[in-house]
Amino acid sequence: MPIAADDPRLTHAYEAATTRYTDVPFQRAGASGIQLPKVSLGLWQNFGRDRTFDSQREIVLHALDRGVVHIDLANNYGPPYGSAESTFGAVLDSGLARYRDELFVTTKAGYDMWPGPFGDGGSRKYLTRSLEQSLQRMNTDYVDVFYSHRPDPETPLEETVTALVDIVRSGKALYVGISNYPAELARQAYELLADQGVRLLLHQPRYSLFDRTPEAELFPALRGLKVGSAVFSPLAQGLLTGKYIDGDVPADSRAANSHFLDGSALTDSYLERIRGIDRVAKEAGLSIPQLAIAWVLRDPVVTTAIIGASRTGQIDDAVAASQVELSDDVIAALEEFAAAPGTSVV
Repeated sequence: MPIAADDPRLTHAYEAATTRYTDVPFQRAGASGIQLPKVSLGLWQNFGRDRTFDSQREIVLHALDRGVVHIDLANNYGPPYGSAESTFGAVLDSGLARYRDELFVTTKAGYDMWPGPFGDGGSRKYLTRSLEQSLQRMNTDYVDVFYSHRPDPETPLEETVTALVDIVRSGKALYVGISNYPAELARQAYELLADQGVRLLLHQPRYSLFDRTPEAELFPALRGLKVGSAVFSPLAQGLLTGKYIDGDVPADSRAANSHFLDGSALTDSYLERIRGIDRVAKEAGLSIPQLAIAWVLRDPVVTTAIIGASRTGQIDDAVAASQVELSDDVIAALEEFAAAPGTSVV
């Protein structure tokens, strides 16, 4: 819902930093006309009702101040579902809306959102209604990319693709993306979109030092199709933040508070890998997160790395990482501790 005219949040005037385009490098998404910052802000975590609005607003505004103009969401980000989009809409209403044309806002639908058979998947009904609800929550009339969040084996791919095409033609999204699609389905989606005159702009896969699955088939397919990628979880759900290097679980960490990662993930094998990566990072003059982000960005098929943030300093660290070009020696040294090419250890 829009913020009321007398809401105290509106008293916090915002002027974007004049230096916002001086630090973060931009990279073209495949063969498109779109360039994205090499790091983007994802609102998967930390933007539900479990955090204060002031802290959330501070992070989003700081992202723009540093040139991180790509904001990635999904209909079910929270908690609860939908609340991350509502939070972002409130930030827009509180002073950011004047910069909407500088922002690249993306959202997704595909996973469980509401009860019943029309509340997830890839049907025309679900995708269309989900985006309409997302736009209402964000109080904006369009998104830059609307993603099919996952392939739906119960829905013909032709139906999913045609729904995405019609959404673009309606003006509610400017571009189409897909997420979590294996290589062959990505090719099929690309061809079906192309047949209807719409280009596939981005694929969003999980990718990190600990999950190199896309290197086997997906990245070669995207290179051939000249499609960009916006990779998520470059820090392996927090394993590569450096917080767990001693084997402890800090009270404010994701492992202590999230159902996506718990303390049982911190096995001796992971700790050995993390400590090895830390040694390489220190020799390179980087933190573990900076090294992990710079590593996923080493390949131009990765247009941007989507990072989460619970404080503004994490955005600064990511921007610094986006400026790093790793040497061949550093990349080679990481092979001992990373997953093998094309495989995952998470």
